[in-house]
Parts: sequence; C-alpha cells; structure tokens
Amino acid sequence: MLSENMQKALNQQLLMEAQSSQAYLAMASWAEIQPGLKGVTAFFFRHSDEERMHMLKFIHYINERGGFAVVPPLAQPTLTFVSLKQAFEMLYKHELEVSAGINDLVDMALREKDYATYNFLQWYVNEQIEEEKLARDCNDKLEMIGDDRGGLYLFDRDILSLDQDNKGPGRR
Repeated sequence: MLSENMQKALNQQLLMEAQSSQAYLAMASWAEIQPGLKGVTAFFFRHSDEERMHMLKFIHYINERGGFAVVPPLAQPTLTFVSLKQAFEMLYKHELEVSAGINDLVDMALREKDYATYNFLQWYVNEQIEEEKLARDCNDKLEMIGDDRGGLYLFDRDILSLDQDNKGPGRR
C-alpha cells in the first residue's frame, strides 16, 4: 500500500511523464513541417510514444499498489522553435528535470522504507541515464554541425541510429 505522500509524489511524476510525451509530440509536429527533417520527425514521434508508455507504467503501478492514478490536465507545450538546436537544448533540459524528479522519488521511497516503489523506480533511474546521454549526444553533434547544411542532413539521416547506439545492453 502506498502512503498518501508517495501516491501524491508518484502522480506528480506521472504528470511530468505526460508533459514529456506532449513536448516531444509538439517537437515532432514542428519538425514534420520543416524541410528535410524526416529522421528528426520520426525520432520525436517515437520518443513521444515512449514517454506515454512511461506515464502508463506509473498509472498501472500506482493503481496496483492501492493508490489512485490521476490522469492530469496538461499545459500547452512549446509549439515552435527558432532552430533544431533550440529544440534539442529544450529536450536536454527537460530530461534533466525528469531525472531530478525520479531521484527525488527514489529518495522519498528510501526514507519511507517503501522498497517496492524503490525497486519500481530503478527502471526509471536507468532509463534516465540513457535519455540524458542521448540528449547530450544530440546536442554535442548539433554544436559541432553549427550552420552546416550538409552536417544537418547527416544528423537527420543518422539520428535514428544514434538513438539505437545509446541503448545499453539489456535496455528496452
């Protein structure tokens, strides 16, 4: 059984995962209307779906532990970006915020001696290591490319393989 505080905190993280899905979806929609960003568009759509799955894991966990998972209202995400670099900078910042939320939950689970929740959260801890690395790698590559259109073409072409390269052994 979840404590009231833990249920509230897990629902807050559920909200963050839902907002992540919406943010990636907005990035995908923006990228889809930019010329030549098919790979980036697919990347953002795939990550939107992935974040939704993360949210659903929270919903199921909260409900299975005797709590009530609240489907949250969502704020409008950023819809347009001045550049692809800005979109990926926002993505990285957002992943750091998600990681901080997960870390706070882990800390709370340990303080409350809620080892089931601690165990559940370990998947998210590992997932965030992967997500942060991927976002950092994308930002590093975009920084190297600068305004080079040929480099941007290669980035777009290779982003899905970069995504696969950041999956460690046994992940997903």
